Amino acid sequence: MKNPEVLFIFLYFVLLSQLGFGQNAPKYSNEFLSIGVGARAFGMANSTVASTSDLTSTYWNPAALTKLESSMNLGLMHSEYFAGLSKYDYGGIAFKLENDGAFAITFIRFAVDNIPNTLELIDANGNINFDKITSFSVADYAVNFSYAKKLQIDGLSVGGSAKIIRRVGGDFASAWGFGIDISGLYELDNFTFGFMARDITTTFNSWKFNTDELKDVFELTGNVVPENSTEITLPKFILGVAYSYNITDKIGILGELNLDATTDGKRNVLIKSNIISIDPHIGFESNYNRIVFLRFGVGNIQKEYDNLGNESTTLMPNMGLGFKYKRFAIDYALTDLGNVSAAGYSHIFTLTLGIEKKN
Repeated sequence: MKNPEVLFIFLYFVLLSQLGFGQNAPKYSNEFLSIGVGARAFGMANSTVASTSDLTSTYWNPAALTKLESSMNLGLMHSEYFAGLSKYDYGGIAFKLENDGAFAITFIRFAVDNIPNTLELIDANGNINFDKITSFSVADYAVNFSYAKKLQIDGLSVGGSAKIIRRVGGDFASAWGFGIDISGLYELDNFTFGFMARDITTTFNSWKFNTDELKDVFELTGNVVPENSTEITLPKFILGVAYSYNITDKIGILGELNLDATTDGKRNVLIKSNIISIDPHIGFESNYNRIVFLRFGVGNIQKEYDNLGNESTTLMPNMGLGFKYKRFAIDYALTDLGNVSAAGYSHIFTLTLGIEKKN
């Protein structure tokens, strides 16, 4: 870089802004964007920022889009949580460009549908009318526009995403948001190093509330009537290192370690402070002839206390399978959103397809 002082000044002001915002920003803002995408990633406990190489790179590390094998790539994912109450969907398309670059558009939806609205169930005279029951959805949407480019330094790629966020709570609340992610990828022999900075400029959600129907209920129950406001999401930094090795001509293995650093205050993770918390997780993948894949990962390491105050360390195991034939791949993962007793294990499937342009 010809002007490294420009990068230093930029990072300096970003850090200052986070220290200032960190005291007031809510934890877990836009948390639906922290769940993850792709069955391969879930099977490896989301340890994939360095080894991702398909369409899901738009989420994990946009710089890895330069590793796409086909000129056009399609992908879909579907999963359900909380016994099917909530649905999480992902899809998109990516294109390889002639200048050693790549471009992609992806879509995320996380929603709970068909929630009964019983506000008009009982009329002013106390009569019950079930015909007055309607339904609504609480849904979060995100559209990502991603770009990646190989640099002149051998093995180095950079990338980024601009995301538009839409959050809807029936007719009662809605928000528009915007944010930017940047990333890098460096390959050196059998090692690959990945870096991802989510919400690097701080993502803003502008909320608008329609409380006409709920104002009386809020006041009677002692709740504060929400007002139009702006919600911010502080940056999250992910560092990853992956190592791959071919045991034989047909059998290969890969291991990856990721460190997630959040800047919104203390979280219940392995390494925590009032400013930055670091959550480590690790994943493994073995393959036979690059056709059949077996995956395993461990993450979500936390300290818990029982009713007697005894401390214990818990973790979340994940596993998955994959099958790839030519340009078609299907991946499966058995994973948990956070806690077995709360969400239960979910089955996640991802389909990807590569298409080559005709000469």
